This record gives sequence, structure tokens and C-alpha cells, in this order.
Amino acid sequence: MLITPAYAQGAAGSADFFIQIMPFLLIFVIMYFLIIRPQQKRLKNHREMVAALRRGDTVVTGGGLIGKVTKVDEDELQVELAQGMKVKVIRSTITDVRSKNQPVGGKK
Repeated sequence: MLITPAYAQGAAGSADFFIQIMPFLLIFVIMYFLIIRPQQKRLKNHREMVAALRRGDTVVTGGGLIGKVTKVDEDELQVELAQGMKVKVIRSTITDVRSKNQPVGGKK
């Protein structure tokens, strides 16, 4: 019994498909670990930082303004930039917390 060349090529086709798709899978895995996962961690840390804001914290806004939080609302903060100059900012625009206010009566 002789095997024709067309039949022999068809038998090896499934292994060739796997080998052809392997570079795409490898690229996706590398992108996940180098781009997607660190971005998700950064977003989670930012959400936690913004949720923990309270009165007395020194913050940096997205525009680069530095001020002290004087009032905390649901989605907005009142930030004092200079003595008597208070502005409202949206919580999500806070990029950094420079110094956190220590809790009253708390010990480290």
C-alpha cells in the first residue's frame, strides 16, 4: 500500500498549525506580563491611595499643584493651595500624596 504525497501532507497539518500560532501566543504572554499586568497594579494602587485620602493630607494634583486637603466629599476634595485660597478638585485627578496626616492618638 502506497501513501500519496497529498495524504502525507494532510496528516502533518495539525502540528504545523500549532507551530504557526505559537509565536502569536508567545507575543500575547509577553505583552501581558510587560504591559497589562503592571498597568493593572498601578491602577489598583492609585484607587487605594485616592480612597484613603482624608483631611490634612498634602497632595499633588494632575496639574502639578500642591496643596493640603481641607474637606473630603464623595467625588470631590477641597484643597487649600495657599492661605485662604481653596479649590475643588475631583478625587481621580490626585496623582500623589506627599505626606499623610497621622491618625489622632495613633502610635507607630
